[in-house]
Amino acid sequence: MRRYNVGVIGATGMVGQRFLTLLSGHPWFKVTVVAASSRSAGKPYREAVGAKWAMSVPVPEEIASLTVMDAVADKEIIAGSVDFCFCAVDMKKDDILSLEEAYARLECPIVSNNSANRQVPDVPMVVPEVNPEHIEVIEWQKKRLGTKKGFIAVKSNCSIQSYVPALHPLRKYGLRSVLACTYQAISGAGKTFATWPEMTDNIIPYIAGEEEKSEKEPLKVWGELRDGKIVNASSPLITTQCLRVPVSDGHTAAVFVSFDKKPSKEDIINDWREFKGVPQELELPSAPKQFLNYFSDDNRPQTRLDRDLERGMAVSIGRLREDTQYDYKFVCLSHNTLRGAAGGGVLLAELLAAKGYFD
Repeated sequence: MRRYNVGVIGATGMVGQRFLTLLSGHPWFKVTVVAASSRSAGKPYREAVGAKWAMSVPVPEEIASLTVMDAVADKEIIAGSVDFCFCAVDMKKDDILSLEEAYARLECPIVSNNSANRQVPDVPMVVPEVNPEHIEVIEWQKKRLGTKKGFIAVKSNCSIQSYVPALHPLRKYGLRSVLACTYQAISGAGKTFATWPEMTDNIIPYIAGEEEKSEKEPLKVWGELRDGKIVNASSPLITTQCLRVPVSDGHTAAVFVSFDKKPSKEDIINDWREFKGVPQELELPSAPKQFLNYFSDDNRPQTRLDRDLERGMAVSIGRLREDTQYDYKFVCLSHNTLRGAAGGGVLLAELLAAKGYFD
């Protein structure tokens, strides 16, 4: 695999920081550009990020001295100097739509962590183990944009990355209805306990826009490519409730599911343990060897014990049991800034690279 020069747009935010830590030493991708708002532009990255650096490891040395560019004003220069960019900006939806499409039209592919383009029919929203075939829609998107190389691909919302992968291998039994209650870490809001002390000993029962995303996005992930666009699946029926909880990292979901043809508990556990996706088959650098991990201990999964499983790229599942109103219920966990955000973006970029979309 050739080495690609990449940019990180929104590099000073929490997800941007996580991108930089994951890309440090990456075998395929080398960060040559960091970009942020005009407030940070012109400064060395270490100075621009300053006290906002929230990762548990230091700023990568090869990144620290890079001069931060203006994500908007310098887009022509950035687009012309890299093979593709990761995007994790904190802007209004319309501004993100405009910015990401501008980069794509400048022939710079964008792998986005943002939600703005997720429901655009010819923009693939990919969980690489679940719907890798959706990247094929990129050829139609490029026709719409009038580009040869430029396109936008996005990863899904962080909260669905715990329970959608767990449900995916069970679709053969006919998923009829799903209830998912998610308990979401504060890093999902770009916060730490130091910057959000009011979250200590507290739960907030509302996260703006999260329940709508959690109910709609799985249907696009499970949709099909038809006539140059992704057509959302019509089932299962999904309802969600999303809470912010006093956890640093790791989104947990309590899931209830009913099937058209109810499988046995043993069948479900076996399906989870045997499931492999394209990233495992291709042995992509960021892919977990075992994507879905079932714990028989009733006290698992736990955020502190299990969120970093397989470098934070695996999904942990436990407490599968029959329910009085649904067929089954279980609990699952994923690391929201690794599998759910930057790590999922890096894995998507690896899939795109392996399939030749950056060449």
